[in-house]
Amino acid sequence: MRTVLAIDGGNSKTDVALVGEDGSVLATGRGAAFEPQRAGVGAAIDVIAETVRRALGERAAPPYADHVAAYVAGADLPVEEEALRDEILARGYGREAVVGNDTFALLRSGASGPYGVAVVCGAGINAVGVSPTGEVARFPALGKITGDWGGGMGLGEETLWHAVRSEDGRGPATGLERAVREHFGARTVEEVSLGLHFGDLPHARLHELVPVLMTTAAAGDAVARSLVARMAEEVTVLAVVALRRLDLLGVPMEVVLGGGVLTARDPLLNGMIEELFTERAPQAKLVVADVPPIVGAALLGLDALDASEEAKARLRARFSAEV
Repeated sequence: MRTVLAIDGGNSKTDVALVGEDGSVLATGRGAAFEPQRAGVGAAIDVIAETVRRALGERAAPPYADHVAAYVAGADLPVEEEALRDEILARGYGREAVVGNDTFALLRSGASGPYGVAVVCGAGINAVGVSPTGEVARFPALGKITGDWGGGMGLGEETLWHAVRSEDGRGPATGLERAVREHFGARTVEEVSLGLHFGDLPHARLHELVPVLMTTAAAGDAVARSLVARMAEEVTVLAVVALRRLDLLGVPMEVVLGGGVLTARDPLLNGMIEELFTERAPQAKLVVADVPPIVGAALLGLDALDASEEAKARLRARFSAEV
């Protein structure tokens, strides 16, 4: 039986799954963050090998599968996807390999078929669209230098920015000031900022401010609500632009929402998104992803093997039951 090594590499962890052509899940594993842009291509691919060994046992050796389906963060441009694919093949992890951005896995995991639009709002924000004819719309997603705004880290930074300015008088008063102090157990918001500056507080902890922001916005704070509204606008714009580029804006099409910020299903944020879609893309059907992106990577791998629909249903049912 032919096999697929599915890989979901993210900024916080790497998931792998060895899947049979019949949709059976033979092994799963979780490893360290997949960060080719920070650590380099070689170190990022090392993470895959280490994670696979944890899943299959220390004696596991390449090739791990017939087909490698790797959908990872840090593969934001075709040239980056090609570099990662070349390294995977050079190490013999699989007899063939496809590497793509993790938004493709999100789309495949949440949509009923292989096409539609997906918007991910996790640590960062990105989107991809695939038409029924196979045409692709995507974005560089390299941060503010490519026009991006938001995501968990971006929202955390904005929350702290407004809290600091509320405290020192440069900005309007906001409940975020008190909320940030209380979350970190600090006497002042400035103390939190200095902790980040001196490294006593890991920068990644800014992501913790997303639920703080949502709670403050739900209580009616105007500044907090403005940030949530901006996030809803960014999610909607990404999807609408992708739909327009593919000439799908006027036809029924699934739009998959994924990443921790969106799958948290915050009533205010997701409600704002629904209102914007009703106005700007009324034919779109919003779907909040209910299975992990590793399912999408595995399904894309099964697509490459021309596996049966029964096999794909078996795979999805396995992970749905786990969730």
